[in-house]
This record gives sequence, C-alpha cells and structure tokens, in this order.
Amino acid sequence: MQNYSKEVMDHFLNPRNIGKIDAPSGEGEVGNPVCGDIMTLYIKVEKNSKKEDCISEICFETLGCGAAIATSSMITEMAKGKTLEEAWKISNMDVAKSLGGLPEPKMHCSNLAAGALKKAIRDYYKKKGETPKFIDK
Repeated sequence: MQNYSKEVMDHFLNPRNIGKIDAPSGEGEVGNPVCGDIMTLYIKVEKNSKKEDCISEICFETLGCGAAIATSSMITEMAKGKTLEEAWKISNMDVAKSLGGLPEPKMHCSNLAAGALKKAIRDYYKKKGETPKFIDK
C-alpha cells in the first residue's frame, strides 16, 4: 500500500470540481496506457477586469487510482481564477508539492494532471485560431 499524505487522501476522498462543463472553452484529455488512468479537464474562460483570459470554471472527470483523482482535484483548485498564462506555468512538481508529495511510483499522475491542463489551454486557443507567445511550440 502506498503512503499518501493527508492532502492526497483529502482530495481523493473529497474531490473538488468533479464533473463536466457543457460547451467548455477548452478540453484536455490525457491517459497513461500502462496504469490505465484517464483524465479529462474542462475549462471555461472569461475576461477578468484587466481584459485577460482567465479560468472562471474548471472541472474534471478521471478514471484511475487515488493519486490520479487527487492530482486532478488539486490542479483544478490551483488553476481556478488564474490567467491562462499563469495556469500554463503550473508544473507537475507544483501539483505534487501542493499535495504534500506523492510516492515515486505515482508521480506520473501529477504529469497527467499538468498535461491535461495544458491540453485544455491549447484547445481553447486552437478554437480561437491563436497561439500566444507563452505556449511553447
């Protein structure tokens, strides 16, 4: 059995922002065929008072282990309210640290969560026909 932090257990047992957004501004799906985890993140983007694109709503649907659910939940908490550029900078290590760490065999879950967020942001800009400078090619 893995040793999980209190934060991981809390986000696994009480996931935040679970569900789907109808007509999302962006959607990102990732999966790991080795472990079977599948994550989909949905974002709704609106302008803030400075006319910057911000994540006003974010939800997830995840099929996977406790760490996959916990990292999905945590990244939604971390990204909500941020500009897309700020959200883009959230790394897998940021997610793991916010959860009080992950066992090494479960670090791939934080990679999936960060990857799903980046895919959702890319999808938003693809729909607009834009590629902002902060997105690495």
